[in-house]
Amino acid sequence: MGEQPIFSTRAHVFQIDPTTKKNWVPTSKHAVTVSYFYDSTRNVYRIISLDGSKAIINSTITPNMTFTKTSQKFGQWADSRANTVYGLGFSSENNLLKFAEKFAEFKEAARLAKEKSQEKMELTSTPSQVAAVKKNVLPVLPKVPPKVPVRKKESATGDMQSPLTPESINGTDDERGTTPETPQYLPEPRAEPSQNQLPFSHSSSSINKHWEAELAALKGNNAKLTAALLESTANVKQWKQQLAAYQEEAERLHTRVTELECVSGQMTVIKSQKTELNQTIEELESALKSKEEELERLKEEVESANEFQTEKESLTQKLQARRMNTPHWAFTHLFSQSASVQHSVGSGTLVTSVEGSKITPDKANEICASLEAPPSTGDKFEASDSLIQLFLSSPRC
Repeated sequence: MGEQPIFSTRAHVFQIDPTTKKNWVPTSKHAVTVSYFYDSTRNVYRIISLDGSKAIINSTITPNMTFTKTSQKFGQWADSRANTVYGLGFSSENNLLKFAEKFAEFKEAARLAKEKSQEKMELTSTPSQVAAVKKNVLPVLPKVPPKVPVRKKESATGDMQSPLTPESINGTDDERGTTPETPQYLPEPRAEPSQNQLPFSHSSSSINKHWEAELAALKGNNAKLTAALLESTANVKQWKQQLAAYQEEAERLHTRVTELECVSGQMTVIKSQKTELNQTIEELESALKSKEEELERLKEEVESANEFQTEKESLTQKLQARRMNTPHWAFTHLFSQSASVQHSVGSGTLVTSVEGSKITPDKANEICASLEAPPSTGDKFEASDSLIQLFLSSPRC
Protein backbone atom coordinates (compact mmCIF):
# COMPACT_ATOMS: atom_id res chain seq x y z
CA MET A 1 0.00 0.00 0.00
CA GLY A 2 1.23 3.44 -0.91
CA GLU A 3 -0.84 5.30 1.70
CA GLN A 4 0.69 6.92 4.73
CA PRO A 5 -0.51 5.79 8.18
CA ILE A 6 -3.11 8.05 9.79
CA PHE A 7 -2.21 7.01 13.33
CA SER A 8 0.47 4.69 14.70
CA THR A 9 1.32 3.22 18.09
CA ARG A 10 3.29 0.30 19.50
CA ALA A 11 1.75 -2.72 21.20
CA HIS A 12 2.07 -6.46 21.70
CA VAL A 13 -0.21 -8.30 19.26
CA PHE A 14 -2.30 -11.38 20.17
CA GLN A 15 -4.87 -13.53 18.38
CA ILE A 16 -7.46 -15.85 19.83
CA ASP A 17 -6.53 -19.52 19.57
CA PRO A 18 -8.38 -20.76 16.44
CA THR A 19 -8.73 -24.24 17.92
CA THR A 20 -9.96 -23.58 21.44
CA LYS A 21 -11.27 -20.01 20.93
CA LYS A 22 -10.31 -19.44 24.58
CA ASN A 23 -6.63 -18.69 24.94
CA TRP A 24 -4.58 -15.81 23.55
CA VAL A 25 -1.71 -16.68 21.21
CA PRO A 26 1.05 -14.04 20.86
CA THR A 27 1.85 -13.26 17.22
CA SER A 28 4.87 -11.08 17.99
CA LYS A 29 7.80 -11.65 20.30
CA HIS A 30 8.04 -7.95 21.12
CA ALA A 31 6.06 -4.75 20.72
CA VAL A 32 5.41 -3.85 17.06
CA THR A 33 3.94 -0.84 15.27
CA VAL A 34 0.15 -0.91 14.78
CA SER A 35 -1.19 1.69 12.31
CA TYR A 36 -4.47 2.95 10.85
CA PHE A 37 -4.58 3.30 7.04
CA TYR A 38 -7.18 4.70 4.65
CA ASP A 39 -7.65 2.67 1.47
CA SER A 40 -8.82 5.28 -1.04
CA THR A 41 -9.45 2.72 -3.79
CA ARG A 42 -12.03 0.86 -1.69
CA ASN A 43 -12.95 3.78 0.56
CA VAL A 44 -12.31 1.77 3.75
CA TYR A 45 -10.14 2.06 6.85
CA ARG A 46 -7.72 -0.69 7.82
CA ILE A 47 -5.64 -1.66 10.86
CA ILE A 48 -2.30 -3.07 9.72
CA SER A 49 0.70 -4.31 11.69
CA LEU A 50 3.88 -5.86 10.31
CA ASP A 51 6.41 -8.04 12.11
CA GLY A 52 9.34 -7.74 9.75
CA SER A 53 7.86 -8.61 6.35
CA LYS A 54 4.96 -10.62 7.80
CA ALA A 55 1.53 -8.99 8.20
CA ILE A 56 0.20 -10.07 11.60
CA ILE A 57 -2.83 -7.71 11.47
CA ASN A 58 -4.80 -6.80 8.33
CA SER A 59 -8.27 -5.89 9.58
CA THR A 60 -10.82 -3.78 7.71
CA ILE A 61 -12.89 -1.57 10.02
CA THR A 62 -16.64 -2.01 9.57
CA PRO A 63 -19.48 -0.11 11.26
CA ASN A 64 -20.47 -3.13 13.34
CA MET A 65 -17.00 -3.57 14.90
CA THR A 66 -16.40 -2.61 18.52
CA PHE A 67 -13.08 -2.12 20.30
CA THR A 68 -13.42 -3.38 23.90
CA LYS A 69 -11.11 -2.39 26.73
CA THR A 70 -10.75 -5.53 28.86
CA SER A 71 -8.11 -4.26 31.29
CA GLN A 72 -6.05 -1.19 32.02
CA LYS A 73 -3.58 -1.86 29.19
CA PHE A 74 -5.35 -4.45 27.01
CA GLY A 75 -8.06 -4.16 24.37
CA GLN A 76 -9.57 -6.39 21.70
CA TRP A 77 -11.93 -6.45 18.73
CA ALA A 78 -13.52 -9.17 16.62
CA ASP A 79 -13.01 -9.35 12.86
CA SER A 80 -15.75 -11.52 11.34
CA ARG A 81 -14.16 -11.41 7.89
CA ALA A 82 -10.88 -12.80 9.20
CA ASN A 83 -12.83 -15.06 11.60
CA THR A 84 -10.60 -14.14 14.51
CA VAL A 85 -10.28 -11.85 17.50
CA TYR A 86 -7.32 -9.50 17.78
CA GLY A 87 -5.86 -8.36 21.10
CA LEU A 88 -3.41 -5.54 21.77
CA GLY A 89 -1.32 -5.07 24.90
CA PHE A 90 -0.15 -1.47 25.34
CA SER A 91 2.63 -0.06 27.49
CA SER A 92 0.29 2.45 29.14
CA GLU A 93 -3.40 3.16 29.53
CA ASN A 94 -3.01 6.47 27.69
CA ASN A 95 -1.88 4.67 24.51
CA LEU A 96 -4.85 2.31 24.78
CA LEU A 97 -7.31 5.21 25.13
CA LYS A 98 -5.85 6.98 22.10
CA PHE A 99 -6.12 3.81 20.03
CA ALA A 100 -9.75 3.31 21.17
CA GLU A 101 -10.64 6.91 20.27
CA LYS A 102 -9.16 6.49 16.79
CA PHE A 103 -11.01 3.19 16.40
CA ALA A 104 -14.35 4.84 17.22
CA GLU A 105 -13.55 7.76 14.92
CA PHE A 106 -12.66 5.59 11.94
CA LYS A 107 -15.59 3.28 12.65
CA GLU A 108 -17.95 6.26 12.34
CA ALA A 109 -16.13 7.36 9.17
CA ALA A 110 -16.55 3.85 7.75
CA ARG A 111 -20.28 3.99 8.53
CA LEU A 112 -20.69 7.33 6.77
CA ALA A 113 -18.66 6.14 3.80
CA LYS A 114 -20.81 3.03 3.53
CA GLU A 115 -24.01 5.08 3.62
CA LYS A 116 -22.71 7.38 0.89
CA SER A 117 -21.70 4.45 -1.27
CA GLN A 118 -25.15 2.91 -0.84
CA GLU A 119 -26.79 6.20 -1.84
CA LYS A 120 -24.61 6.39 -4.94
CA MET A 121 -25.51 2.82 -5.84
CA GLU A 122 -29.20 3.61 -5.51
CA LEU A 123 -28.89 6.75 -7.64
CA THR A 124 -26.95 4.98 -10.35
CA SER A 125 -29.27 1.98 -10.41
CA THR A 126 -32.57 3.98 -10.50
CA PRO A 127 -32.45 5.31 -14.15
CA SER A 128 -31.79 1.88 -15.62
CA GLN A 129 -34.59 0.37 -13.60
CA VAL A 130 -36.98 3.21 -14.62
CA ALA A 131 -36.10 2.68 -18.26
CA ALA A 132 -37.02 -0.95 -17.90
CA VAL A 133 -40.30 0.07 -16.29
CA LYS A 134 -41.05 2.46 -19.13
CA LYS A 135 -40.29 -0.22 -21.66
CA ASN A 136 -42.52 -2.73 -19.96
CA VAL A 137 -45.31 -0.53 -18.64
CA LEU A 138 -46.00 2.28 -21.09
CA PRO A 139 -46.82 0.19 -24.19
CA VAL A 140 -49.52 -1.74 -22.36
CA LEU A 141 -51.29 1.25 -20.81
CA PRO A 142 -54.97 1.12 -21.73
CA LYS A 143 -56.93 4.10 -22.90
CA VAL A 144 -57.88 6.06 -19.86
CA PRO A 145 -61.53 6.98 -19.62
CA PRO A 146 -62.15 10.73 -19.79
CA LYS A 147 -62.88 12.95 -16.86
CA VAL A 148 -61.10 10.77 -14.29
CA PRO A 149 -58.22 12.93 -13.13
CA VAL A 150 -55.56 11.73 -10.78
CA ARG A 151 -55.85 13.19 -7.31
CA LYS A 152 -52.88 14.59 -5.56
CA LYS A 153 -53.60 12.50 -2.51
CA GLU A 154 -53.51 9.32 -4.54
CA SER A 155 -50.32 10.38 -6.21
CA ALA A 156 -48.83 11.01 -2.82
CA THR A 157 -49.94 7.58 -1.76
CA GLY A 158 -48.35 6.19 -4.84
CA ASP A 159 -45.13 7.95 -3.91
CA MET A 160 -45.14 6.27 -0.50
CA GLN A 161 -45.89 2.85 -1.87
CA SER A 162 -43.30 2.57 -4.61
CA PRO A 163 -40.09 4.36 -5.57
CA LEU A 164 -41.18 3.93 -9.21
CA THR A 165 -44.11 6.34 -8.94
CA PRO A 166 -42.11 9.55 -9.52
CA GLU A 167 -40.60 8.07 -12.62
CA SER A 168 -43.94 6.95 -13.94
CA ILE A 169 -45.22 10.46 -13.37
CA ASN A 170 -42.29 11.78 -15.35
CA GLY A 171 -43.27 9.39 -18.10
CA THR A 172 -46.77 10.89 -18.27
CA ASP A 173 -45.19 14.32 -18.44
CA ASP A 174 -43.53 13.20 -21.66
CA GLU A 175 -46.90 12.33 -23.06
CA ARG A 176 -48.23 15.60 -21.67
CA GLY A 177 -45.71 17.38 -23.82
CA THR A 178 -47.37 15.95 -26.93
CA THR A 179 -50.93 16.61 -25.76
CA PRO A 180 -50.62 19.26 -23.04
CA GLU A 181 -54.35 19.80 -22.56
CA THR A 182 -55.18 16.16 -22.11
CA PRO A 183 -55.51 15.21 -18.38
CA GLN A 184 -53.31 12.45 -17.13
CA TYR A 185 -54.68 9.29 -15.59
CA LEU A 186 -53.08 6.37 -13.75
CA PRO A 187 -53.73 2.82 -14.88
CA GLU A 188 -56.42 1.17 -12.83
CA PRO A 189 -54.88 -2.31 -12.33
CA ARG A 190 -51.33 -1.13 -11.29
CA ALA A 191 -50.23 -4.73 -11.58
CA GLU A 192 -47.26 -4.17 -13.80
CA PRO A 193 -45.49 -1.62 -11.54
CA SER A 194 -45.80 -3.95 -8.56
CA GLN A 195 -44.17 -6.71 -10.59
CA ASN A 196 -41.39 -4.38 -11.58
CA GLN A 197 -40.68 -3.73 -7.90
CA LEU A 198 -39.35 -7.30 -7.57
CA PRO A 199 -35.69 -6.37 -8.30
CA PHE A 200 -35.77 -3.88 -5.44
CA SER A 201 -37.31 -6.34 -3.00
CA HIS A 202 -34.86 -9.01 -4.13
CA SER A 203 -31.85 -6.75 -3.53
CA SER A 204 -33.31 -5.71 -0.19
CA SER A 205 -33.76 -9.33 0.85
CA SER A 206 -30.18 -10.16 -0.17
CA ILE A 207 -28.93 -7.23 1.90
CA ASN A 208 -31.04 -8.39 4.83
CA LYS A 209 -29.65 -11.90 4.48
CA HIS A 210 -26.13 -10.49 4.43
CA TRP A 211 -26.74 -8.49 7.60
CA GLU A 212 -28.46 -11.45 9.22
CA ALA A 213 -25.37 -13.53 8.46
CA GLU A 214 -23.18 -10.78 9.89
CA LEU A 215 -25.41 -10.63 12.97
CA ALA A 216 -25.28 -14.40 13.39
CA ALA A 217 -21.49 -14.34 13.08
CA LEU A 218 -21.32 -11.55 15.65
CA LYS A 219 -23.60 -13.46 17.99
CA GLY A 220 -21.42 -16.54 17.61
CA ASN A 221 -18.30 -14.51 18.27
CA ASN A 222 -20.01 -12.85 21.21
CA ALA A 223 -20.91 -16.24 22.67
CA LYS A 224 -17.34 -17.44 22.18
CA LEU A 225 -15.96 -14.30 23.76
CA THR A 226 -18.38 -14.64 26.68
CA ALA A 227 -17.26 -18.22 27.22
CA ALA A 228 -13.63 -17.13 26.94
CA LEU A 229 -14.30 -14.34 29.44
CA LEU A 230 -15.87 -16.77 31.91
CA GLU A 231 -12.97 -19.14 31.53
CA SER A 232 -10.54 -16.26 31.90
CA THR A 233 -12.32 -15.27 35.11
CA ALA A 234 -11.99 -18.82 36.40
CA ASN A 235 -8.36 -18.85 35.33
CA VAL A 236 -7.81 -15.54 37.13
CA LYS A 237 -9.12 -17.08 40.36
CA GLN A 238 -6.86 -20.08 39.88
CA TRP A 239 -3.92 -17.82 39.07
CA LYS A 240 -4.61 -15.78 42.20
CA GLN A 241 -4.52 -18.95 44.28
CA GLN A 242 -1.30 -20.02 42.60
CA LEU A 243 0.12 -16.54 43.14
CA ALA A 244 -0.75 -16.71 46.85
CA ALA A 245 0.92 -20.12 47.07
CA TYR A 246 3.98 -18.80 45.26
CA GLN A 247 4.10 -15.81 47.59
CA GLU A 248 3.99 -18.11 50.62
CA GLU A 249 6.73 -20.26 49.12
CA ALA A 250 8.80 -17.16 48.36
CA GLU A 251 8.34 -15.94 51.95
CA ARG A 252 9.41 -19.32 53.29
CA LEU A 253 12.47 -19.37 51.04
CA HIS A 254 13.29 -15.80 52.06
CA THR A 255 13.16 -16.84 55.72
CA ARG A 256 15.35 -19.84 54.96
CA VAL A 257 17.86 -17.63 53.13
CA THR A 258 17.95 -15.29 56.13
CA GLU A 259 18.63 -18.22 58.45
CA LEU A 260 21.38 -19.50 56.19
CA GLU A 261 22.91 -16.03 56.05
CA CYS A 262 22.94 -15.93 59.86
CA VAL A 263 24.55 -19.37 59.94
CA SER A 264 27.10 -18.32 57.34
CA GLY A 265 27.91 -15.29 59.52
CA GLN A 266 28.72 -17.67 62.38
CA MET A 267 30.88 -19.86 60.18
CA THR A 268 33.89 -17.58 60.68
CA VAL A 269 33.69 -17.98 64.45
CA ILE A 270 33.17 -21.72 64.07
CA LYS A 271 36.17 -21.99 61.74
CA SER A 272 38.38 -20.05 64.17
CA GLN A 273 37.23 -22.28 67.03
CA LYS A 274 37.91 -25.33 64.89
CA THR A 275 41.41 -24.04 64.12
CA GLU A 276 42.08 -23.48 67.83
CA LEU A 277 40.79 -26.95 68.67
CA ASN A 278 42.99 -28.48 65.97
CA GLN A 279 46.00 -26.65 67.39
CA THR A 280 45.09 -27.82 70.90
CA ILE A 281 44.75 -31.39 69.62
CA GLU A 282 48.15 -31.17 67.93
CA GLU A 283 49.72 -29.82 71.14
CA LEU A 284 48.11 -32.56 73.20
CA GLU A 285 49.26 -35.20 70.73
CA SER A 286 52.79 -33.78 70.90
CA ALA A 287 52.67 -33.74 74.71
CA LEU A 288 51.30 -37.28 74.72
CA LYS A 289 54.12 -38.39 72.45
CA SER A 290 56.72 -36.78 74.72
CA LYS A 291 55.07 -38.38 77.76
CA GLU A 292 55.14 -41.74 76.05
CA GLU A 293 58.83 -41.27 75.29
CA GLU A 294 59.43 -40.25 78.91
CA LEU A 295 57.43 -43.26 80.05
CA GLU A 296 59.60 -45.53 77.92
CA ARG A 297 62.69 -43.91 79.39
CA LEU A 298 61.34 -44.35 82.92
CA LYS A 299 60.53 -47.97 82.15
CA GLU A 300 64.12 -48.48 81.03
CA GLU A 301 65.35 -46.77 84.19
CA VAL A 302 63.04 -48.93 86.30
CA GLU A 303 64.32 -52.03 84.57
CA SER A 304 67.88 -50.85 85.14
CA ALA A 305 67.04 -50.05 88.76
CA ASN A 306 65.51 -53.48 89.13
CA GLU A 307 68.68 -55.01 87.76
CA PHE A 308 70.72 -52.93 90.20
CA GLN A 309 68.38 -53.90 93.00
CA THR A 310 68.75 -57.57 92.10
CA GLU A 311 72.49 -57.21 91.97
CA LYS A 312 72.45 -55.32 95.27
CA GLU A 313 70.36 -58.01 96.92
CA SER A 314 72.73 -60.65 95.61
CA LEU A 315 75.75 -58.76 96.98
CA THR A 316 73.94 -58.14 100.24
CA GLN A 317 73.26 -61.81 100.61
CA LYS A 318 76.93 -62.56 99.91
CA LEU A 319 78.06 -59.95 102.45
CA GLN A 320 75.67 -61.26 105.04
CA ALA A 321 77.00 -64.73 104.46
CA ARG A 322 80.60 -63.53 104.98
CA ARG A 323 79.51 -61.46 107.94
CA MET A 324 78.21 -64.56 109.54
CA ASN A 325 81.60 -66.20 109.06
CA THR A 326 83.69 -63.17 110.34
CA PRO A 327 84.51 -62.94 114.09
CA HIS A 328 82.80 -60.18 115.93
CA TRP A 329 85.97 -58.93 117.55
CA ALA A 330 87.52 -58.22 114.15
CA PHE A 331 84.90 -55.61 113.38
CA THR A 332 85.25 -54.15 116.82
CA HIS A 333 89.01 -53.81 116.51
CA LEU A 334 88.65 -52.43 112.97
CA PHE A 335 86.31 -49.76 114.20
CA SER A 336 88.60 -48.80 117.06
CA GLN A 337 91.62 -48.59 114.78
CA SER A 338 89.90 -46.66 112.04
CA ALA A 339 88.42 -44.10 114.36
CA SER A 340 91.87 -42.56 114.90
CA VAL A 341 92.34 -41.84 111.18
CA GLN A 342 91.52 -38.18 110.49
CA HIS A 343 92.54 -37.66 106.84
CA SER A 344 93.18 -39.39 103.56
CA VAL A 345 96.59 -39.85 102.03
CA GLY A 346 97.85 -38.97 98.49
CA SER A 347 96.77 -40.31 95.20
CA GLY A 348 95.68 -43.90 94.75
CA THR A 349 93.84 -43.81 98.08
CA LEU A 350 90.99 -46.25 98.40
CA VAL A 351 88.22 -44.32 100.14
CA THR A 352 85.67 -46.03 102.31
CA SER A 353 83.50 -44.26 104.80
CA VAL A 354 83.19 -45.27 108.41
CA GLU A 355 81.71 -42.42 110.34
CA GLY A 356 83.53 -39.96 108.03
CA SER A 357 87.09 -41.52 108.36
CA LYS A 358 89.48 -42.35 105.48
CA ILE A 359 91.28 -45.78 105.32
CA THR A 360 94.11 -46.60 102.95
CA PRO A 361 94.98 -50.14 101.80
CA ASP A 362 98.15 -50.08 103.89
CA LYS A 363 96.14 -49.10 106.92
CA ALA A 364 93.74 -51.88 106.18
CA ASN A 365 96.66 -54.37 105.98
CA GLU A 366 97.98 -53.05 109.24
CA ILE A 367 94.56 -53.47 110.80
CA CYS A 368 94.31 -56.98 109.47
CA ALA A 369 97.78 -57.80 110.87
CA SER A 370 96.74 -56.58 114.24
CA LEU A 371 93.70 -58.82 114.04
CA GLU A 372 95.93 -61.89 114.50
CA ALA A 373 95.36 -61.47 118.24
CA PRO A 374 91.86 -60.69 119.41
CA PRO A 375 91.43 -57.27 121.00
CA SER A 376 90.76 -56.84 124.65
CA THR A 377 87.86 -54.54 124.18
CA GLY A 378 84.42 -56.01 124.09
CA ASP A 379 82.55 -53.07 122.51
CA LYS A 380 80.07 -53.80 119.79
CA PHE A 381 79.47 -51.74 116.63
CA GLU A 382 77.84 -52.00 113.26
CA ALA A 383 80.00 -51.61 110.18
CA SER A 384 78.76 -50.45 106.81
CA ASP A 385 78.75 -52.73 103.78
CA SER A 386 81.50 -50.71 102.15
CA LEU A 387 83.74 -51.06 105.20
CA ILE A 388 83.11 -54.78 105.38
CA GLN A 389 83.80 -55.10 101.66
CA LEU A 390 87.04 -53.15 102.07
CA PHE A 391 88.01 -55.26 104.99
CA LEU A 392 87.28 -58.49 103.19
CA SER A 393 89.22 -57.36 100.12
CA SER A 394 92.35 -56.80 102.19
CA PRO A 395 95.04 -59.45 101.44
CA ARG A 396 95.66 -59.91 105.17
CA CYS A 397 92.09 -60.82 105.75
